[in-house]
Amino acid sequence: EELLSCISLSTSVLQSESFLVLSIPSLSQLSGSPQHVNSNGNIPSVNAGLYHEPREYSETDSLIPNELYSGSRLSGSTREKDGGHSGAPAESLCSMVLQILVPFLLAGLGTVSAGILLDLVQNWDVFQEITEIFILVPAVLGMKGNLEMTLASRLSTAVNAGKMESTREKWMLIVGNLALKQLQATVLGLLASLMATVLGWMAEGKMPFNHIVLLCSTSVSTAFVASLLQGVIMVGVIIGSKRMGINPDNVATPMAASFGDLITLALLACFSQWFYSFLEFYPYVLYLVDLCYLCLIPVWVSVSSKHPATNILLRSGWEPIITAMVISSIGGLILDKTVSDPNLAGIILYAPVINGIGGNLVSIQSSRISTNLHLNYSPGEVPADRRNCHNPCHTFFGSGANHRSAQVLLLLVIPGQLIFVHTIHVMKGGHTLPSPLFIIVFLSASLIQVFSLLCIADCMVHCLWRKGKDPDSYSIPYLTALGDLLGTALLSLAFLMLWCIGDSGSV
Repeated sequence: EELLSCISLSTSVLQSESFLVLSIPSLSQLSGSPQHVNSNGNIPSVNAGLYHEPREYSETDSLIPNELYSGSRLSGSTREKDGGHSGAPAESLCSMVLQILVPFLLAGLGTVSAGILLDLVQNWDVFQEITEIFILVPAVLGMKGNLEMTLASRLSTAVNAGKMESTREKWMLIVGNLALKQLQATVLGLLASLMATVLGWMAEGKMPFNHIVLLCSTSVSTAFVASLLQGVIMVGVIIGSKRMGINPDNVATPMAASFGDLITLALLACFSQWFYSFLEFYPYVLYLVDLCYLCLIPVWVSVSSKHPATNILLRSGWEPIITAMVISSIGGLILDKTVSDPNLAGIILYAPVINGIGGNLVSIQSSRISTNLHLNYSPGEVPADRRNCHNPCHTFFGSGANHRSAQVLLLLVIPGQLIFVHTIHVMKGGHTLPSPLFIIVFLSASLIQVFSLLCIADCMVHCLWRKGKDPDSYSIPYLTALGDLLGTALLSLAFLMLWCIGDSGSV
């Protein structure tokens, strides 16, 4: 009996040891994501929960891979039960309005200040001598806004998806994105100056070479310095929003443009006037400035290529921002021609306001839709009611959070623009004082612009996601550029209509 009990005890020990050996994962398996216990209390199989096959990154992987975190993308069954919003933070209507309203008002005051500044500097020597700088204004402001808002949208999505918990990965993501943004600012600043040169030559029939050099130096310097300053500020806003429990989607994109337009426009005016003073006697200074920025390009390429997410954008993220720059430059040509007419000179004061507000509002909506898609849907998969874009009413009517935010953003246009027009009047920065007819025409133009942009955003973001492209990097440049073009065109049409009926815009 003692012998039989010893054999039985040995057998049970061996069985328990073999179970332990079989249950311990290998080192290669431990390199995957952490284990999770399923609803039955059992540990999932190794292949299901621990090990991840190596894969190629795609354009929708704009952030850190979801598999490295517990908050990975929801399964289809869970998403159906929760209405496709399980991964998003809970948000009441009052909370959403308050979070949107404060940055929106700050952004509006920034655009008002930018308009007043532009109205003041248009009489400087460099603006009078080299009128092509007016073509640069929407292009550089739009370019700066595109880079800031795409950065804000990507980092906001990262925060909401829980992908900035690891300190090492967080700073790799931040540094990679900042380096990529500096590279994009340098290249786009150069391209914007060349675009202004071409459009100016087409309009005037001539373009002196020293004017071309000044445009290049001014554009690149403005884009580089503004991008660096505002990029650091934006990272602070994102991290601060996360710690305060505020949804970064509601705060980051308008804060990116709050006083960004004012800072960028101030830098543009100062650099252009400064370089203009060197143009006659020390032209080599402008060549050295351009050379220094070009020499930094390999540094930004090296830093941004070290993170998989920014490495993808380094190769594929140029199309939207270059296209947006071209669209904004066309808006700049319209502004240049309108400002040259003394009867329509007052447009210079209101152009940054209508363009900035439209871009800010549509960027909030685009960022919110993109976050929802990242959290709840796989690339290429969209909600059933968003597989076509035929009815614009779908943007504003429905039960989802994005419908509600679209309604709030559209309703903010009229009271917001009334506040900003009154602020301009109080600060006495314009050639015209607002008459009732001017206010009606201006509000109509702004309402048409924002309504169109919100409908376009709803369609564009879902179409980009369905095609496997990251909306955080693709949609905002197109939308803000279209906002610049629509805003400038509608505002020019409004001023032209007022002039034709004999209303100068004054009381």
